[in-house]
Amino acid sequence: MKVTLSGCIKYGFLLIVSFFSIFPFYWMMVGSTNTANQVAEGKLTFGNQLASNFQVLFSNYDIPLIMWNSIKISLITVLVSLLVTSLAAFGFEKFRTRASEGIYAVFLLCMMVPLATLVIPLFKMMAGMQLVNQHVAVILPLVNNLFLIFFFRQNFKSFPDGILDASRIEGATEYTIFFRIVFPMMRSTYAAAAIYAFMNAWNSYLLPLVFLQTESRQTMTLLISNLSSASYVPNYGVQMLAIVIATIPTLVLFLFMQKGFVKGMTGSLKL
Repeated sequence: MKVTLSGCIKYGFLLIVSFFSIFPFYWMMVGSTNTANQVAEGKLTFGNQLASNFQVLFSNYDIPLIMWNSIKISLITVLVSLLVTSLAAFGFEKFRTRASEGIYAVFLLCMMVPLATLVIPLFKMMAGMQLVNQHVAVILPLVNNLFLIFFFRQNFKSFPDGILDASRIEGATEYTIFFRIVFPMMRSTYAAAAIYAFMNAWNSYLLPLVFLQTESRQTMTLLISNLSSASYVPNYGVQMLAIVIATIPTLVLFLFMQKGFVKGMTGSLKL
């Protein structure tokens, strides 16, 4: 096998990038098995404090309930946002008018508006509907994901109009066409969008911080934030363990849907 200089440089670069990508996760796993002092000292080997950290974390916080809160918010957000954003994107792409193009342009401009600038209007709106300290107050803003509308529309551009026209000739309604023809053929796109929507909801911090005011409603992101400010000297081992637990659902979802994610990001269409 012939080894070239360019090949060595390429694989050397990939090894360096892989190291910097994997090392934080490794350090997080190691930290969950060590004490706070050992983590602060930068210990990079596994310790024997995992059981102790588990006991401290689960005795002081209702982890199953908090995990359920995060999972419930994330799953509902994924299901509703995929339905709403894909229908909107399909309409924008396949039923173009001058007005719809103008509205779509406004949507794209709104993507540049930071979420922090919308917190006060959103809080007043949710307070007016008596939804403060309810999970639906977090779900509703996350459902309106403008990036997913853009993402779905870009993928719908490759969907053949001939299939839609033939279905209409056969008497199929627009909703039948969408749910029985478009959706099955765009599964990879939906898989990629589902992973993005889940991560966006799972990692959301600002909205739960503003709207969820009791411990029984908090999510994993709020718990991790609270662990860092629970005392003058944070228990880094317990905090690392909480981060590991919070990482598991996203990791499992990606492992099960990684093929669809890769195909969806490349605009794969199953014909």
